Amino acid sequence: MLDAGKTETLLEVNNIEVIYNHVILVLKGVSLSVPKGGITALLGGNGAGKTTTLKAISNLLKSERGEVTKGSILYRGARVQDMSPADLVRMGVIQVMEGRHCFGHLTVEDNLLTGAYTRKDGSAAVARDLEMVYAYFPRLKERRKSQAGYTSGGEQQMVAIGRALMSRPETILLDEPSMGLAPQLVEQIFEIVKAVNEKEGVTFLLAEQNTNVALRYAHYGYILESGRVVMDGPAKDLRENPDVKEFYLGMSDEGRKSFRDVRSYRRRKRWLA
Repeated sequence: MLDAGKTETLLEVNNIEVIYNHVILVLKGVSLSVPKGGITALLGGNGAGKTTTLKAISNLLKSERGEVTKGSILYRGARVQDMSPADLVRMGVIQVMEGRHCFGHLTVEDNLLTGAYTRKDGSAAVARDLEMVYAYFPRLKERRKSQAGYTSGGEQQMVAIGRALMSRPETILLDEPSMGLAPQLVEQIFEIVKAVNEKEGVTFLLAEQNTNVALRYAHYGYILESGRVVMDGPAKDLRENPDVKEFYLGMSDEGRKSFRDVRSYRRRKRWLA
């Protein structure tokens, strides 16, 4: 459980800019911090810069011809933006990619075991953690001998998170966990994230378009638009913020807004004036 009075900052992103193909400026002075033991949400619509922020942290930009051109990224006070993704995994930072990216030809259990590839603590410890993952995801235990490519989208998301847990991470960067899932499955996934956070002490930085559900489970949130942080604060405060209600939850003090009303009101966003 996050104790606001005794928080240690694990991850610091300081005023970074990201450029793709040497010309396309995607992130513009993004800064954020992630406290140990917390769930921090990156919120915003499609194209806001959430995924790019996560890939900047996990050093996966180079594969897409992107680079951090300004600012710094620190993990436990050490500069990490020049490290390889494998080095970051060894430090305890792992990203669960948008779209899940399971190995479709492998079984569910083999997919989970690939997450333990970098570990050096022996097969008994890995076996214990596999049972831990199955305790959180009993559906995966039922499907453990099935090819991952033939499982449902919800099951594949469970595999992706379970595979990350098998690396014994300190911090998980979770990209769009609700994408393509039915509402009841979204709730189930977020309940599991909450349980892993509270029981295993895993820190989460999650990027999510579903602002409503993310703010119910996160401790702190950052809202991105057009590559900039336009608002941040404790999740409970963001939930009650009239601008957040208006722009992202489709609500106002008068009640639920129609899409047409919200779209029209967006032209008057205070931070874009």
